Amino acid sequence: MPQIVLVNPQIPPNTGNIARTCAATGTELHLVGPLGFEISDRYLKRAGLDYWPYVKLHYHESIEVFENVHKQRGGRCLGFTVRGDFNYTNFEFQADDWLLFGSETAGLSANVLSSCESTLYIPMYEPGVRSLNLSVSVAIGLFECRRQLGYLQ
Repeated sequence: MPQIVLVNPQIPPNTGNIARTCAATGTELHLVGPLGFEISDRYLKRAGLDYWPYVKLHYHESIEVFENVHKQRGGRCLGFTVRGDFNYTNFEFQADDWLLFGSETAGLSANVLSSCESTLYIPMYEPGVRSLNLSVSVAIGLFECRRQLGYLQ
């Protein structure tokens, strides 16, 4: 089952919306600190509504701590970035993939991207639009991965 990883998320409602998507799909959610909010933030809880009991949530204090967990569990780290190498629709996902997304303000760092097996992008028509909302990007990437793996039946 693919997993979602948010590295240094900054906006509680985005993380709450992503948690709700993860709850609905049974997808594990990994938050990598430092975070731009407290886990107990009321906006985070409001966006996740009453679905938090269904979220398989993991918190990692740093990218190094996360990388150790990833090494133990295996699978590919796939970094989503506007400057990715592969269009996400043309990429072949695997069941043990970890889909990494960076903060709303900075994206994934060069260091994190260099440790990813592949980098993916979501094509956008208008060049003046820098990026999509984080929760939208996660949903797009996760559902394409799940579609390819036959999890939408």
